[in-house]
Amino acid sequence: MIHPLPEIEIAGRKIGAGHAPYVICELSGNHNGDLDRALAMVDAAADTGCDAIKIQSYTADTITLDVDRPEFRIHGGLWDGRSLYELYQEAQTPFEWHGAIFERARKRGVTIFSSPFDETAVDLLAGLDSPAYKIASFEAVDLPLIRYAAAKGKPLIISTGMANLAEIEAAKAAALEAGAPGVVLLHCVSSYPASFADANVRTVADMMGRFGCPIGLSDHTPGTAASVAAVAMGASVIEKHFTLARADGGPDAAFSLEPAEFAALTRDCKDAWAALGRAHYDTLGSERASLLYRRSLYVVADVKAGEALSAANIRSIRPGAGLPPVELDKVLGRRALRDLARGEPLAWDMLD
Repeated sequence: MIHPLPEIEIAGRKIGAGHAPYVICELSGNHNGDLDRALAMVDAAADTGCDAIKIQSYTADTITLDVDRPEFRIHGGLWDGRSLYELYQEAQTPFEWHGAIFERARKRGVTIFSSPFDETAVDLLAGLDSPAYKIASFEAVDLPLIRYAAAKGKPLIISTGMANLAEIEAAKAAALEAGAPGVVLLHCVSSYPASFADANVRTVADMMGRFGCPIGLSDHTPGTAASVAAVAMGASVIEKHFTLARADGGPDAAFSLEPAEFAALTRDCKDAWAALGRAHYDTLGSERASLLYRRSLYVVADVKAGEALSAANIRSIRPGAGLPPVELDKVLGRRALRDLARGEPLAWDMLD
């Protein structure tokens, strides 16, 4: 039986429990067919602080057929009425652009890899020394493709939208058996955009218990809330689509984040992970200065020597220089050994 690694490494960055979430900026087809725009997107993505940039490697002819049949046309949703071939012709990132895009990302110091959709795309990416391969949800059932990519000896990140438990296990096993040094599984809702009601990010925590490998989220919901929630559930990887401006349009623009939003996503996911910390009940070093300002017993009205202490002259207030509030019942009724002034912290040596 193959035991998945609890963490993987991509381009020197460890991914898994105990490490800050790995944030992937998905450029997809939002370059709108313009290489200069694609390169500008790489620059803008690098500025967000993301850990990696991802593109998609296919042509309309490698991913589908130009056939006029009902099953080749999209029904409902963001791309209603369009044929698969037409959509992928618009959204494809031409193979001849890949070298320039990879070079720009590396010049900016950001890891870059892609989703291959057939063997020719895998070979293209291998020639560019891609440090990982991403398998899209729709390809998670294509075990020959998974095996071919895994045989390149790099980690695989597999989205699991639409896949059942048996299909997810089969995809993971195929990758590891074929030579991938590790696998990340991404919970994903293959709806564009996905609703918060369907996000079900608790699945991330469940997958962690089931699959024994790093788990993440490929997030198609609006905004950043689902991604941050997934980090709280233990997600090691967050993948989100990116655009320079939704108003510019693009195949995936409607569910993509603009640069300032993506920078906030990256920051919030990493801050959320840092905030998880550990379960503890000790006073932290950063809290010690605040101990002085907890409640304690104080003289709140002048008390003459020999006078009994009462609720009228002793109360629990801030700050914390007096006796602990738990001692209140023990001091009420006791008599003062000396005159006590309003504002003095109460101490045992003041009482008879």
